[in-house]
Amino acid sequence: MTKEKQTLDIGVRLDKWLWAARFYKTRRLAQDAVAGGKITVNGVRAKPAKEIRCSDQLTIQLGPYQYQIQVLALSERRGPAQVAQTLYRETNPSIEAREKLRVTLRAQSQQVRYDPGRPAGRERRNLRRLKRGIGYSLNDADDD
Repeated sequence: MTKEKQTLDIGVRLDKWLWAARFYKTRRLAQDAVAGGKITVNGVRAKPAKEIRCSDQLTIQLGPYQYQIQVLALSERRGPAQVAQTLYRETNPSIEAREKLRVTLRAQSQQVRYDPGRPAGRERRNLRRLKRGIGYSLNDADDD
């Protein structure tokens, strides 16, 4: 066999590759995600020890976001982020879908009202008066 053929036959464990490609901070988190069904390889649910090869298609669910990527290179070692980005290529539909979801989530978060927390002393006194029915009126709230 030629050297080129041998490199094509070699695979890397899925959990190691996800860790090396910096999708997960630890291998344990990568293993849990794969075992939990958050990762598919070529459309099929995989186990952490599944060997992946170049040109495999992965679907990765990270929180609300879904990445569809193609494996370009294999690595068992975690390196700098710039090197990790060369291990895969994300599909254009995946990038567009994530961007739309990001904009939608950002718009929803802006609609959430701010909760000021516990009432201040004046507000607590007014609430007590209101609950007891002791001569509380809207004008009393301004007089304190």
